Amino acid sequence: MKSRNETAISEFLLLGLTEDPALQPLIFSLFLSMYLVTVLGNLLIILAISSVPHLHTPMYFFLCCLSSNDIAYTTCTIPQMLVNIQTQDPTITYTGCLTQVSFVIIFALMENFLLAVMAYDRYVAICHPVRYRVIMNCHLCVLLVLVSLLISVADALLHTLLLMRLSFCTDQGIPHFFCELAHVIELSCSDTLIDNLTVLIAVCVFAGVPFTGIIFSYIHIVSSVLRMPSSEGKHKAFSTCGSHLSVLSLFYGTAFVLYVSSAVSNSPRHSAVVAGMYAVVPQMLNPFIYSLRNREMKEALRKLWVG
Repeated sequence: MKSRNETAISEFLLLGLTEDPALQPLIFSLFLSMYLVTVLGNLLIILAISSVPHLHTPMYFFLCCLSSNDIAYTTCTIPQMLVNIQTQDPTITYTGCLTQVSFVIIFALMENFLLAVMAYDRYVAICHPVRYRVIMNCHLCVLLVLVSLLISVADALLHTLLLMRLSFCTDQGIPHFFCELAHVIELSCSDTLIDNLTVLIAVCVFAGVPFTGIIFSYIHIVSSVLRMPSSEGKHKAFSTCGSHLSVLSLFYGTAFVLYVSSAVSNSPRHSAVVAGMYAVVPQMLNPFIYSLRNREMKEALRKLWVG
């Protein structure tokens, strides 16, 4: 039973990944390095796409948006963690925590939507190559990104407003290095049925629908590729999807590991470590995947480096 001692709290405690002081410098160095690599790698992707005119296509426009989102996603969590470790002060204000919850939801949903949009782009490019430029015009590309952002913001606002109506127990410790929605809800002494039901519906709709769209797109892509007469055409078609498939596998693979880990482990700290990897690792590796598996990106990065 939770303590029924309710209070109008002004701050939460981010307990982080471990309470062992000896491990704090290692965690600080590790996450600082990962954050810098994430920001630098994604910035290079954005600069390379912006500086090479022939990369101004829908596929690279969405990749640019994905890189921007990855920078924002990690920036709303990692710096706070680094400050807490450096100052040895695990507190975060009530307003700061709710703000962080909102931004985490926004950028996590945007990641999901952008991956679905990129799958649709590949579907049109391979299944309808003649009409590709007509269908994936500039207006549609911008509209898809704006609608994704609008839905993400609306969902984050809904969850934040529901959090604001809750009362919290005297236990203010969040077993994580950032304010994650589920953990904040668990600290409440109020009836959280509506909050938990809203989270369940949002996950089913805003994660399930894009994932279904991705599966639908790749079923049609595979079907179209298999009907191609030449092996060269098949190889070229699959090669354009290789980087995206790798990113999809990384994103949804870590999400699956997070879900399984939460289901089989009763340790909040263990779940926090897995969730931390989900919030950092895909965003850090995405630039490497696209730069190593994509010949055009490698050439663009080379030109950017040479100047």
